[in-house]
Amino acid sequence: MLDRFFEISKKGSSIKVEVLAGLTTFLTASYIIFVNPSILSEAGMDKSALITVTCLASFFGTILFALWPRIPMMMAPGMGLNAFFAYTLVIGNKVAWQTALGVVFISGIFCLILSVAGLREKIVKSIPATLRLATSIGIGLFITFIGLQNLGLVVRSETTLVRLGTMTVPALFGFLGLLLITLLEHKNIKGSILIGILFSTILGIIFSYVPLPQNIVSAPPAISPLVFKLDIGSAFSFGLLGMIFALMYVHFFDTLGTLLAVSGRAGLVDSEGNIPKIGSMLMSDACGTLGGAVLGTSPTTTYIESASGIAQGGKTGLTALVVALLFLMSPIFAPIIAIVPKFATAPALIIVGVFMMREIKGIDFEDFSTAIPAFLTIVIMPLTYSIANGIMFGFISYTLIKIVLGKWRELNLILIGIAVLSLINLLISF
Repeated sequence: MLDRFFEISKKGSSIKVEVLAGLTTFLTASYIIFVNPSILSEAGMDKSALITVTCLASFFGTILFALWPRIPMMMAPGMGLNAFFAYTLVIGNKVAWQTALGVVFISGIFCLILSVAGLREKIVKSIPATLRLATSIGIGLFITFIGLQNLGLVVRSETTLVRLGTMTVPALFGFLGLLLITLLEHKNIKGSILIGILFSTILGIIFSYVPLPQNIVSAPPAISPLVFKLDIGSAFSFGLLGMIFALMYVHFFDTLGTLLAVSGRAGLVDSEGNIPKIGSMLMSDACGTLGGAVLGTSPTTTYIESASGIAQGGKTGLTALVVALLFLMSPIFAPIIAIVPKFATAPALIIVGVFMMREIKGIDFEDFSTAIPAFLTIVIMPLTYSIANGIMFGFISYTLIKIVLGKWRELNLILIGIAVLSLINLLISF
């Protein structure tokens, strides 16, 4: 039955290979169970409930991939998207987290409509690759900045805004975890980030900086503090239109970029370079975000870590089904997950930042008409503590520079429209 439904034999795989591939993907990406609650709890959300919600949102999104397009990929709350939610939307703009969940839901509705209409790909293609790459890099720097703060190495300063903090024992444990992750990545060992998080946590337990869990397993934490708490009505305010757009933008490129990158490795690209299942993939992704908002988390997205399972031979939706079931079972280990401290998850943020910085090689810094907008996009995100600000400055500067240089033919109506909306939003914010 599994073989027939997932066409396992037809695609040259086996149930054993698919199960092992699913386990590999889960181990590679399961750090999100620790990191997502750590980030979103900064927005005032219940951390224990976030453990269960993160797992359920990951289960829901991944099971959609398993049963709809039947591809060997997974979904979970996205890194960068959760930072946008907590630090830009809630903390930076002083939006209640319930309203922020409403923003996530509305952006998910728009993504679904655009996906059904086939417009999502067209919009993405109309935006310059330079700005897409710069957005990824800027988010990487922003996430790294947060990781360094969580280690206590970057602290507030009245004179210089930020300064170097004190090297405490917990910070040392975090650096040792970072060193271990680096070593494991160099050796191409799967689950390196998860191993690094557990290593730093164990060091904290040994030296009494982290309390021992009272139990190894327990009933999953209740999701009642978060589920159905989204405030869609408050999210429909003019002042939040820019945030809805910015969230959609980040989600657009996060998802499509990952799908395009991983689909080739998974053999989902046809002879003409097209992805026949791209429509159902994008709609699954949008539905996953809607489900995550209802449950109480930031947008879910396709994970690049899916490539690890594909590298192990995963070719069908059975790989995704295994990942989904593992996420579903994970909340029973909440007592262990709940004790993981910030200094243990900080190395994961730094490593993810390193991964996202790889995109910088795709930017031509010799061409100032594209280099300046890309640079502004990258640096404004961490320096203003806002992903949205970086995106808006990128669009505005790109459009203005092209016009001033007489290269306005390189622009399109969608790009100009986004720049105008970004400028209006910034003027209102001032």
